[in-house]
Amino acid sequence: MHIVLMDDDETLVRTLSRRLTQAGHQIDGFVQPVTVQTLIELNAQVYLLDLRFGSQSGLSFVAPLRQHCPNSRILIMTGFASIATAVQAVKLGADDYLTKPIDFSLLLSALTEASAPEIYTMAQPQTELLSTDQLAWEHIQRILQEQDGNISQTARLLGMHRRTLQRKLGKHRP
Repeated sequence: MHIVLMDDDETLVRTLSRRLTQAGHQIDGFVQPVTVQTLIELNAQVYLLDLRFGSQSGLSFVAPLRQHCPNSRILIMTGFASIATAVQAVKLGADDYLTKPIDFSLLLSALTEASAPEIYTMAQPQTELLSTDQLAWEHIQRILQEQDGNISQTARLLGMHRRTLQRKLGKHRP
């Protein structure tokens, strides 16, 4: 299987490339900014795209790839998972949304899964309620995404100091 891997974390690209190559796949890895036309020309079976790829957003590649490569699987991976970006990725045409650190067995199944996307279990009903910390985290992520990552504007809208927001964003998801 031909896989295009796009992530600004060079170690992750090198590690995943090595493991996927050992599993019998052909890999084209990118750690530097790339154009959507370059990705389209590769005509890969799977595109594994980082949500935050340097100054680029992996989401900006989804719709053009879906249009030009309709039979390819498009997977978004991120260390900054939120419901808002997951929903946006699916609306744009992504097949799956994976969180980092990536479980390799989960990645292998996502590469070949032909069924409807399961947004890291969000597609299935949750049996437990979110804690207030989790709800706050999701709300912050949604507002931040609506402000295109602008910390100062997001802090103003949330009624908090910019440094407080930066500290909250620096912590792991609850």
